[in-house]
Amino acid sequence: MIAPNLSRALVLEVCEQAPDGAGGFTTLWRSLGTLWAEVRPGSGREVAGVEVTLSTVAMRITVRAAPQGTSARPCAGQRFREGDRLFAILAVVEADAACRYLTCHVREEIPA
Repeated sequence: MIAPNLSRALVLEVCEQAPDGAGGFTTLWRSLGTLWAEVRPGSGREVAGVEVTLSTVAMRITVRAAPQGTSARPCAGQRFREGDRLFAILAVVEADAACRYLTCHVREEIPA
């Protein structure tokens, strides 16, 4: 395997719910830290949303591996942030036999 070019700083975020004061909950995203990554595009498609049409783009993000259970290891349900861009993590797999890197299959949604 050729080593990936980890040249983009992405913030790993986890979803948390907090009481909204009216008996319900509000969703908050908390930063877990910054990971250096390689971002590669996949194929795109258009999806009808509730009020708008969304363009979704499947992408692969490669990061350095971290031990299972640590906050530095991405997992499905979390997301990456790069400025205003958000990448929802769908799945995470080892990218190489030596488990030095992880490939995160993500989806970026862009309002049309």
